[in-house]
Amino acid sequence: MSAPIELVLSDMDGTLLRRDHSLAPAVVAAVGRLHDAGVLFTLASARPPRAMLEQARALGITAPLAGFNGGRLVCPDGRVLEAHTIAPEAVRTALAFFAEHPVDVWLFADGEWLLKDFSAAHLQTERHALGYDAVQVSDFSPWLGRVDKIVATTADHALLERLEAALQPLLAGQAHAARSQAYYLDVTALEADKGEALVRLARHLNIALEATAVLGDGHNDIAMFKRAGLAIAMGQASSEVRAAADEVSGSNEEDGVATAIERFILPRGLPAGER
Repeated sequence: MSAPIELVLSDMDGTLLRRDHSLAPAVVAAVGRLHDAGVLFTLASARPPRAMLEQARALGITAPLAGFNGGRLVCPDGRVLEAHTIAPEAVRTALAFFAEHPVDVWLFADGEWLLKDFSAAHLQTERHALGYDAVQVSDFSPWLGRVDKIVATTADHALLERLEAALQPLLAGQAHAARSQAYYLDVTALEADKGEALVRLARHLNIALEATAVLGDGHNDIAMFKRAGLAIAMGQASSEVRAAADEVSGSNEEDGVATAIERFILPRGLPAGER
């Protein structure tokens, strides 16, 4: 990588945030040093944008955010730049598929988290991560034409891995199906791809891809690793994810984002005032 870094795009859960979903002071300080150096910092996540805004404010982010893995680009004030929902036929296919298996299903649509059963596995985990509660409904049909994300969850993580492999060919050319965590299988729009999100963010900001750096820990981060000028994996990432990166930092519990900024990004960033 030879171009100075102008934009840093970071995953949130497992990367920017600790296991308890908190922001480490060292990470906040390191992002502040990026801002001081004239380098933009923003976020890409499988989370809804609504669940990213608090962290964006804490980090002083001014660039657009990529929620739903890039299915929705929003400004930190909540203004929507781009919105891509799942094709209705793909929604029907996914819901019919999940109905055949012992998993709980959540829909994200119209800015809400919708579910049928409050006893679902990992419900408390999601409440804590998102910072708001779900809305219980008896039927998903009214939202089929405007779904941002479907999540299947279960305590049987091996089952979810098998379902991911089985669902992907059923949705080929219509939607993405990929686990964002061992316990979440996400279905998102075709445009909801972190690599494409990076491309679209860079275009909005008039920044060349070779002048971007990305940070991540999950399989869905590899897409942005392939497009960025510099890709950095967290230390606890799988061997496949680490192998796809240019550099490996510490884990999220070791403030790996702060280490990556200091060791790999700031030395290649723009001098202050050059942007």
